[in-house]
Amino acid sequence: MPKGIQFGTMDIQNYKCLACGGGLRFDPASGKVICEYCDSKFDIEQIEKEYGTQETSEPEKPEEAADAGDAAFDGQESNWNTENLTEDWGEDAGNMREYNCPSCGAVILCESTTAATSCPYCDNPTVIETQFSGTLRPDYIVPFKLKKQQAIDKLKEFYQGKKLLPKLFAEENHLQEIKGIYVPFWFFDGVARGHAVFNTTTSTSHYSGDYKITTTRHFECVRDADIPFAMVPVDASEKMPDDLMDSLEPFNFDELKEFSTAYLPGYLADKYDVSIDDSIGRANVRCCKTCLDILRSSVTGYDTCSLASKNIVLEKGTVHYGLLPVYLLYTKWDEQRFLFAVNGQTGKVVGNLPVSKGKAVGRFFMKFLLSLLFGGPIVACIVAYFFN
Repeated sequence: MPKGIQFGTMDIQNYKCLACGGGLRFDPASGKVICEYCDSKFDIEQIEKEYGTQETSEPEKPEEAADAGDAAFDGQESNWNTENLTEDWGEDAGNMREYNCPSCGAVILCESTTAATSCPYCDNPTVIETQFSGTLRPDYIVPFKLKKQQAIDKLKEFYQGKKLLPKLFAEENHLQEIKGIYVPFWFFDGVARGHAVFNTTTSTSHYSGDYKITTTRHFECVRDADIPFAMVPVDASEKMPDDLMDSLEPFNFDELKEFSTAYLPGYLADKYDVSIDDSIGRANVRCCKTCLDILRSSVTGYDTCSLASKNIVLEKGTVHYGLLPVYLLYTKWDEQRFLFAVNGQTGKVVGNLPVSKGKAVGRFFMKFLLSLLFGGPIVACIVAYFFN
């Protein structure tokens, strides 16, 4: 087995090809680790066994939900079960590097063979390598499924058809600089116990002579449900906009894996900087909304339905820590900052695009002139064809 190399005061273990000793990287398409030199392919289990990174103990199972009857969303102190979270990386600790961005403060983790040359969040070209320090070891990871070129192709498709997009923006957007990064998430398990009352109506109409008579009947619908939930995701990165990450969902958690550093070669990983306590509010809102939506969906056969009252309490279960795959592209245009994200599993793209002022002004005057020349339905059809 290849020897570890000395770095600072700690031993760093490089993953090397079991056949030729070359560098390895994780391949999203096959789900295997492949050699960059001889193209040998290895299963994650093979690498873990060879380098001793596979845990021998069974993964800890979530404990029974606690604190039954606690009122959800009332701001009380959390009692989530976090006993499964640990800072013990074992032998994996020697295989990790840590980089700090002096510009935005991001702390990036990566496997020792992956060099961070710039910050994925602010594109600052200077990142400072520091000693890997204690941080929570993830419980789970969703591996990258899309290769870098596939993510670039998704971005190109995203730009197409945007008539107000500045031409040079798409041409000079440095797509090759897109970076694959595992974004940290807290995952919440528990049970939402919901009680809701809905006011509903049905209406019937008939004519009596010249009068139309409408009869409206009012009902009160009561719904109760116990809804278990698992792996409700809340991103744990302050640098990653919440709305951006919410828009990237859903991720397919059927492909969730137990965490292994063997998935990291070639990618970066963000270190969480939003605590569990600071994430509980968002988790509560997501659980409450899902519970209420399910209760509401059971009220059918009425013309109108409005919420009269609700009482949703939360039995708090276990919190897990995990990483989800995202490609990031940071770029500037006209002194504005733009951040694009591609779901590294599904290929979904989100981000805001700049607007060409010249094209926008031209579009306004064109619509104005067309309205003067043609007016009415004709201009509506022309505008819809050319500008929408």
